[in-house]
Amino acid sequence: MAWLPNLLTCLRILLTPLIIRDVLDGHCEFALWLSLIAGLSDAADGFLARRFNWSSRLGAYLDPVADKFLLTGLYISFGISGVAPPALAWLVVCRDVIILAMVGGAFALTSIRDFPPSIPGKISTLFQITGALILLGSCAEVPLTDAVVPLTTILVAAATVVSGVHYIWRATTVVRST
Repeated sequence: MAWLPNLLTCLRILLTPLIIRDVLDGHCEFALWLSLIAGLSDAADGFLARRFNWSSRLGAYLDPVADKFLLTGLYISFGISGVAPPALAWLVVCRDVIILAMVGGAFALTSIRDFPPSIPGKISTLFQITGALILLGSCAEVPLTDAVVPLTTILVAAATVVSGVHYIWRATTVVRST
């Protein structure tokens, strides 16, 4: 059963294109349900890996890729479909591209192979996930979600910028010390 966390991660990856398609087609209620399933699979794979010591090297790489694939896909589809301001999608995508470029550069040019998430990065991810669910809820006409969309947009944008700046600062500090 040690393969189960990786199977759940793969399920999340497979759900992502369906969620994106539903957002782009305006089927936000279905996209919301699929996103909730994806979120539960993320929680379950992490719990199983830790609780039963079913962690794997593949899972350590695959899980954050699945998370980024889902979140980046959601925010791009939000920007295209008008669920969120396109600028918010650009912020989320640009931050991730910058982080990937820094990791790729560090991997290619240094001996650094460990790229743990930072506290601001984890907070940003939490805000992005919560924001995505609120934006999907608003699009799906879930009561009361419309009222918090402006604040959600600001908080997601702020957390994304802060974590991006922090990752740049941290990368610069680490590279200078090597």
